[in-house]
Amino acid sequence: MDDGILDEAYQRLHRTGPEFEGWLSNHGPMAVEALVRHGHGTRVHRWLDDYLRRLDELPRGLRPVDDWRDALGDPRRAGDWLAHFDRELREHPWREVLGTWWPRLLPGIAAGATHGVIRVGHAVRVLRTDGVNPERLAELGQALGYWAARWQPVPGAGPLTGDADVVTALAALPRIPEQAGGIRERLGRLPGVPEWTGAVAALRRLDTPAEAERTLTQLVHRAGLDYLRYGHGNPVMLVHAVTAPTAVLRTLPALDPALWAPSVAAAWSATAAVTSVYAPPAPAALPTVALRQLQLGASDAAPRAGAVAGDPAEVFARAARHGDAHVVKLADAVLDAHAATGDEQVLAAAGYAGQLI
Repeated sequence: MDDGILDEAYQRLHRTGPEFEGWLSNHGPMAVEALVRHGHGTRVHRWLDDYLRRLDELPRGLRPVDDWRDALGDPRRAGDWLAHFDRELREHPWREVLGTWWPRLLPGIAAGATHGVIRVGHAVRVLRTDGVNPERLAELGQALGYWAARWQPVPGAGPLTGDADVVTALAALPRIPEQAGGIRERLGRLPGVPEWTGAVAALRRLDTPAEAERTLTQLVHRAGLDYLRYGHGNPVMLVHAVTAPTAVLRTLPALDPALWAPSVAAAWSATAAVTSVYAPPAPAALPTVALRQLQLGASDAAPRAGAVAGDPAEVFARAARHGDAHVVKLADAVLDAHAATGDEQVLAAAGYAGQLI
């Protein structure tokens, strides 16, 4: 990975706020991290030249965060939260800060349409795999600050008490009857769905860290496959049913194993909620030929010489050429799912997103 390009990109992005145009999430730090990691760093600064024009300035703080419970979930305090975590990460090791705040933030995993946890997952991956420096610590601080400012629970979420496996639990998710409005409005309708309470707790209880990791890996994989079936319902928002649990999975190794089971429960609640409020009742049917075309990205320019269906590098290259942040981040996530399971079909989700978005 070209660390220099990523750190330069972080410097440019850290002068901007975590949201723009009201409440749209700033995808810049997540997208550029994925681009650099998969060997497309030469695209980053040109991509940023265009993307930065859309972003707002860094929000100013009002007052220090003294009572964190009172300030949690208050977007007016975004500047205060960014300053708080900037200071925390200057004064304490990043794993210590993450270990303290992860269980506080986790119940609000729906924050910013799950972008809070997704941005944290990208930041943690960099720190774990590529080392620590001021730009990367600043990125983790801005990610945690955004999560805290937009902290929002999934209605009815809590410990897992069911006995279903991932496939069964996903298949049983209900749908809200009126799929209209923003995510906050949609999530507010979930308590009125009679099947929701049982569905959000349906996964079997996880007794060991190994079970937690295995279940979360299965969830990311199956959510990626479900994008092929339901992504047409809302191509952008349903990406987060895959990228949110991916972010949690990437963060697990940096956490105390005692936090792994509740982390999986929260990740499941995020995927379940996004699916229930955005996925259509009926899946799309994609024949094998269509899947192979999607893996190659047959809707745009010809693949590179020698590319074959199921080539992860080509799948991500297609997403990078497409350029949309959601397509890039979904490709990044399904490459992880493919590496963990060996299932080439999940790679097709990135090509499908590229066609839909």
